[in-house]
Amino acid sequence: MIKISSDSDNSSNQIFHFINEKSWESEQKNYPKKTSNFFNGKKKEVFVISNDDFTTYLIGFGTISEDIDFQEIGNHFAQSQKKNLQSVSTEIVVENLNFNQISELVKGLFLGTYNYPFDSSHAFWQEEFSLNIKNLNEKEIEELISKTDSLCNGQFACMDWLNKPANYKKAPIISDFLRNLAKKYDLELEILNTEGCAERGLNAYLAVNQGSSEEAAFCILKYSGENAKKTIGLVGKCVIFDTGGISIKGNANLHYMKSDMGGATAVIGTLITAAERKLPVNIIAILPITDNAVSNTSYLPSDVITAYNGKTIEVIDTDAEGRMTLADGLSYLSKNFKTDILIDLATLTGSAVRILGSHAGALFGNNDDLIKKLEISGNLTNQKLWNLPMWDVWNEMLTSDVADLKNLPASPVGGCITAAKFLEHFIEGHETWAHLDIAGVAFGKVNYAKEYAATGYGVQLIIDFLEKYCKN
Repeated sequence: MIKISSDSDNSSNQIFHFINEKSWESEQKNYPKKTSNFFNGKKKEVFVISNDDFTTYLIGFGTISEDIDFQEIGNHFAQSQKKNLQSVSTEIVVENLNFNQISELVKGLFLGTYNYPFDSSHAFWQEEFSLNIKNLNEKEIEELISKTDSLCNGQFACMDWLNKPANYKKAPIISDFLRNLAKKYDLELEILNTEGCAERGLNAYLAVNQGSSEEAAFCILKYSGENAKKTIGLVGKCVIFDTGGISIKGNANLHYMKSDMGGATAVIGTLITAAERKLPVNIIAILPITDNAVSNTSYLPSDVITAYNGKTIEVIDTDAEGRMTLADGLSYLSKNFKTDILIDLATLTGSAVRILGSHAGALFGNNDDLIKKLEISGNLTNQKLWNLPMWDVWNEMLTSDVADLKNLPASPVGGCITAAKFLEHFIEGHETWAHLDIAGVAFGKVNYAKEYAATGYGVQLIIDFLEKYCKN
């Protein structure tokens, strides 16, 4: 459990002094003269001063500006110094930061304790460790503890499940986890197996699943917030491992395709944090769990599939499988539940990666107000989004001679846009929908692993959006 106090009389054996370059000019007189030879207050810079009684860590903010990411600085410090930090009472010294900035800094400190698999071995999670932050009142401390703890629980679950090797997260394993999650947080859960999906006509999802050695697991989760007046629909792409199917991918970096369930893990993390914070909103989440395998029963290019909403899809490329599973997820949610807002998250296209790299997710939608609010939450959480157009001219690229539409256009240009236009055919006229293509941001360079790994993208973004939505 996170322990934070504002008791300035606490005896601290460890001090974290966060300071910017400008403030360091006046503060350095309080430290040994030689310190200025090694520390200048630059962003993420760390210098350690130690004696028999206590240890002081000087951590640089760099130049203070409106868009400085305090969470990133705290995260980097906790991760980079994890072998040196002690499980003792620790005082945080900050210069002229408000509560929100301190809150982001503390979130970063604890999020920076993550390693796969998360095991609470970091000094910050030990019984002896406590943070002493001056100038915070009791209410602010309670809020800081609650928000940090709930965020860690949600984001760490998101990251753990995305990082797991493919054989550690097969459909039955994830299904068992979701059953335990539903029991712990009082969620409603329904899991449709292959027979159940066939009875309900979830054929686009089943087409992807038919090559798998595992049963279908089309999961519907419901969180009911107390005094909730609004209902949010979330759909997360949950392809456990993507070989590309018959349209098989190359072997270069194929092991990274365990990350193709980044949309689903973001939804799982969001549900955990929302439940722990008791957000007054209803959430209906759909996770169409499957892998995209190569087998003698795999669906084939040229197949024509009738999706849940009755539209027919010509399969051009079996590696465009995510939009097939999302199509049934979106239409099933839209036809069976009334939601005020519908959002899907998916590691969907290489096109989004080529456009935005690892700096932002691609955002599409049909409601300007929803788009603007998601962009604001993205900027505030540093899980940024960039809105791209969805003009109807791109529909022409999806026309088929043998079906209502095809799952991949012949032209390689505008790939993330045509994918979004494909999904638009399955929202059943929902007037407040957003699609987040997070292929470039859910999995990438991180400070806790040598290779690419989970970033936790999406949890803070959606939670911030939901909290603001509930207040309004």
